[in-house]
Amino acid sequence: WTPQEKLLHEARLKAKAKRRLRRASSRDSARESLSEGPEPGPEPPGSPKGRAHDRRSRTGKGRGLPKKGGAGGKGVWGAPGVVYGYQEPDARDPNYDEVAQGDTVYATMVPELEEEELEKNVQPMVLEYFEHGDTSEVMELLRGLNLGGRRPAVATLAVALALEGKASHRELTSRLLAELVGSVVTPEDVAWAFDAMLRDLPDLILDTPEAPQV
Repeated sequence: WTPQEKLLHEARLKAKAKRRLRRASSRDSARESLSEGPEPGPEPPGSPKGRAHDRRSRTGKGRGLPKKGGAGGKGVWGAPGVVYGYQEPDARDPNYDEVAQGDTVYATMVPELEEEELEKNVQPMVLEYFEHGDTSEVMELLRGLNLGGRRPAVATLAVALALEGKASHRELTSRLLAELVGSVVTPEDVAWAFDAMLRDLPDLILDTPEAPQV
């Protein structure tokens, strides 16, 4: 302990001792006042105030503290500061599963991107790619995402952004899609993406009137 912690601990012990003295003096005065008063009559057998139902200390020395310092009883965490070590599984435990016992394997799970999250993550990648033109950087970033069944949306979003850009952007997008096929997306994903864009061509014309010619 540091000196400050020792002083704090000693102050707590002194305060606790003072509280105990005050409780003891108040109990003594209460017992003296009860002894001077009239003797109470016997409680009825079925009364909840009878001695059989009295859960207080029989000796009058109880301090009102929890049993075992709060470390005992059902549904408690145990005494403060106690660190429990590893316990071997008990074969007699009803929840014991012999098949589940073995080496624990930890793996990092990346949840599959939702549609809104996909656009928020992929769109900045494509726009930055239009500036630096490094396809390997985009591929590395896309591998860190769990695209799942939304892989075709990568090609759709890249082409839609290229339609709104310049001819150089469309050339970069063509090169990017060629690099992504086989590593991040499949040829079927790209085919599905272009089919979806052809079906949605009326909507694309609203943003890019020359979309059919491009």
